[in-house]
Amino acid sequence: MRSMWRKRRMSQRDFDLFVLGGGSAAFAAAIRGAEIGARVGIAERATIGGTCVNRGCVPTKNLLHAAERYWMYRSDGFPGVPRGTEPLRFRDVMAQKRELVEGMRKQKYWDVLEAYPSVQYFAGPARLTDPHQAQVGEQAITAESFLIATGASPAPLRAEGLGETPYLTYVQALELESAPRSLLVVGGGPIGLELGQMFSRFGTRVTLLEALPRIAPQEEPEVSALLRSYLEAEGMEIHTDARIERVTRIEGGVLACAQVGGRQRDFQAEKLLVATGLRPNTADAGLEAAGVKVDERGAVVVDDELRTTARNVWAAGDVTGKLMLVTVAAQQGSLAAENALRGAHRKFDAAGIPHAIFTSPQVAAVGLKEEEARARGHRVAVAKIPFAHVPKAGAVRDTRGLLKMVVDERTYRILGVHVLSAAAADLIPIGVLAVRHKLAVGDLVRATFVYPTLAEAFKIAAISFQKDVTKLSCCAQ
Repeated sequence: MRSMWRKRRMSQRDFDLFVLGGGSAAFAAAIRGAEIGARVGIAERATIGGTCVNRGCVPTKNLLHAAERYWMYRSDGFPGVPRGTEPLRFRDVMAQKRELVEGMRKQKYWDVLEAYPSVQYFAGPARLTDPHQAQVGEQAITAESFLIATGASPAPLRAEGLGETPYLTYVQALELESAPRSLLVVGGGPIGLELGQMFSRFGTRVTLLEALPRIAPQEEPEVSALLRSYLEAEGMEIHTDARIERVTRIEGGVLACAQVGGRQRDFQAEKLLVATGLRPNTADAGLEAAGVKVDERGAVVVDDELRTTARNVWAAGDVTGKLMLVTVAAQQGSLAAENALRGAHRKFDAAGIPHAIFTSPQVAAVGLKEEEARARGHRVAVAKIPFAHVPKAGAVRDTRGLLKMVVDERTYRILGVHVLSAAAADLIPIGVLAVRHKLAVGDLVRATFVYPTLAEAFKIAAISFQKDVTKLSCCAQ
């Protein structure tokens, strides 16, 4: 390995690794390359930091928390605690969001660049012109290896009239200066659900349309059904089996015509938010010139080492079209750099990677769903524990939610965990450890959990395979 690395460092090319993109995958790769001792270049066509810090994880979670605080202040008072009446200052909420994003961008990206002098940043789009060369503006740049980490953008909605009708994607929705009076959300996945509930809690009348039979369609059916009931109880109007056919600009907003369960329905709103998923950013990267293939969705085709169809070109993150999570992007960026620079032949392992939807209550999951486990040949046993059985949930008067544990009936090894809870995203790491390290139900039964915590739901679920949990004492023994 060392001799290969010395040979690469003696190359006359401009960089050992050049990265197209400036987000999480790109920076993880650049940092790993700098740690190895490589010369690394990064080119970002838009704002440094990519989706996560600018228009994804950071701003959305900030605004979701603000919306939750306002909702509880106005509508969800604790017994004996008065509810507030002061109106929302939406501009101030958005101003603090922008300040937070700018600070995070500086701290996590610009300051990181200064810490690694061997990484050179280029502001502007990069385009491959052959397997060893890229064009950045007027400058031709050569590199031993390239990494495609250009991320993804909002996927378009195919509906008549959309090209002539103003609409929002999540990018524009996060920059509004005032909360709309009404909002029509198309898409019941994570983006549509999070932004839909956020605006609903800020006081917007929200209608959500999902083309599939249920919202959060990638989750367990019980989780989707319960989440829908909670959102509707807060005032959101939700329609499934709903397909937009035509949109029209009208005075004061938008008119959408849709087929809902086989019936024609019209929906009006001040704003239209299209949240129908993401599309990899590959259109202008010059991939064909470098011999890099993409699939029918435009995602870069990679093997399990993240190598593309061009031997010296790699890809990581959302641009590959799979597991579009910031954690995955960062992990893949580092792994791809190792493989490109050291010939490490590390393989990306997707097992045990969790995901979450930051609605209230939150959704989080890891491992196999029940039907997936059966399809893989497991004899399956399942525990479903409502949070009404978790003492902490009762103590704080928020018993919304469910923990579903999927296990192999022969060995009682934990195959998957699915959580709907006020703190699901913070609880799921317990499930991650259980799935990745092949823990059995007995390992959780024998573990000692802090009392009272929502995390006890894991132990209660494990105990439920042997006992009636309605007959347990407070400490779940």
